[in-house]
Amino acid sequence: MTETSPMCTLSAPPADALPHEETAWRAKSGRPVPGVEVRIVDDAGTRLDEDGSTVGALELRGPWIARGYHNHTEPPPLSGDGWLRTGDVGTIDARGYVHITDRVKDVIKSGGEWISSVELENLLIGHPAVAEAAVIAVPDPRWEERPLALIVPAGDAPDPETLRSYLSAHVARFWLPDYWAVVSQLPRTSVGKTDKKALRALVADGTIGISRCASGS
Repeated sequence: MTETSPMCTLSAPPADALPHEETAWRAKSGRPVPGVEVRIVDDAGTRLDEDGSTVGALELRGPWIARGYHNHTEPPPLSGDGWLRTGDVGTIDARGYVHITDRVKDVIKSGGEWISSVELENLLIGHPAVAEAAVIAVPDPRWEERPLALIVPAGDAPDPETLRSYLSAHVARFWLPDYWAVVSQLPRTSVGKTDKKALRALVADGTIGISRCASGS
């Protein structure tokens, strides 16, 4: 991050890592460099367990970590106790390795649990019937938010129940998208990323129609 001038973590496998484990360790963001502290917190700012599975908002502090932005005060970049809000969501394990799973603005908060849109997208793209995928949150009367999967098919449109079954082998049941849509393309930002803000607007105004799986929560 530019705000960290620019390094905050360094990805290198631990000394006792076996050769077949190195790729998994390097895929993480790594451990904080000397002088930088990293933590994960919940919506209330309470520090969460660093067990490698609990997901929270990532925050940083250190002598060279930015404390603000020139001519910009809203929203405040620092927490009440002086930690920089990165806008990322992730985990920290017992060895201090950080693993980013999503952006705060894109994570889906369902029934008090956080669901990574990025992880669901990566899994969906791994299915041969899916060319592209995006996952966003939609309001749900029972769970506050639930995942909506938007699919660009590689050929014939895949059956959502088939994709839910495929996902169920990789994620917890409450992660499975309840809502689905098949689209011809996904809107992009100027740098080629999926424009989730545009997707949310298209879904909200009914331009993109969605359906709910009968087996959903």
